[in-house]
Amino acid sequence: MPFPRTPAALPRATTTLAVALLTLGLAAPTAAALPGPALRTAAPSAPSPATVTVTGEGSATATPDLAVIGAGVEAQAKTPQAALNAQNKAASALLKAVRGQGVAERDISTENLSLSPVYDYDDGTSQLTGYQAAQSFSVKVREVGRTGMVLQAITDATGTAGRINSVTFDVADPAPVRARARKAAHDDAHTKALQYARLSGHRLGRLVSLTDVTTSGPVSPPWSADAPPGAGAGVPLAPGEVRTTVTVTAVHELV
Repeated sequence: MPFPRTPAALPRATTTLAVALLTLGLAAPTAAALPGPALRTAAPSAPSPATVTVTGEGSATATPDLAVIGAGVEAQAKTPQAALNAQNKAASALLKAVRGQGVAERDISTENLSLSPVYDYDDGTSQLTGYQAAQSFSVKVREVGRTGMVLQAITDATGTAGRINSVTFDVADPAPVRARARKAAHDDAHTKALQYARLSGHRLGRLVSLTDVTTSGPVSPPWSADAPPGAGAGVPLAPGEVRTTVTVTAVHELV
């Protein structure tokens, strides 16, 4: 007659079966191996919209209200100190003349000061003959009509030591003329972009990028005895006008 199994024998049988399964290389399926929904593939990305790139240009002009004079003095002497003394005397005369024409201190600045030896070259050899001292100034004349008078005062005061290096005309506040030039350049680029969009059977979409380059600056008038007087008494000058040009590159989407 078979004996009934006791509850204590059940855990031993279960343990024996688990060991047998591990020995045979069998195991219960893990969570990662369980069947599940198929992986989703990424949806194809939408093609990039077509774009149009155009360049626009615009210019604006203004009447100069500022003149910048580049002036200086030079002096030579046998010794460095003698050259400096002569230069200092001529520079003091230049500054006195400029101030006498009503130019403010803030508008006068020294640009360069130098002292250098002077050599005489003959048959491949050099001989020291003296020294040259020089100083250059930047002078802003805010009453353009007095520019010629300031120039004349400088040359009268400095004599043979005086040097006029440049005269340029500009505007004290360039922001308004640049703004007009930017608007003209933007309008030119937008008109071109609209035309190209219609020609290609599209409508003009959003603006993707916009870059600009500004070129402007003072005008340096030619010096001529026959130049029409534009600065009153003194050296005749023609201030002309100041021109600012802006070039923009715009990229638009086409829809």
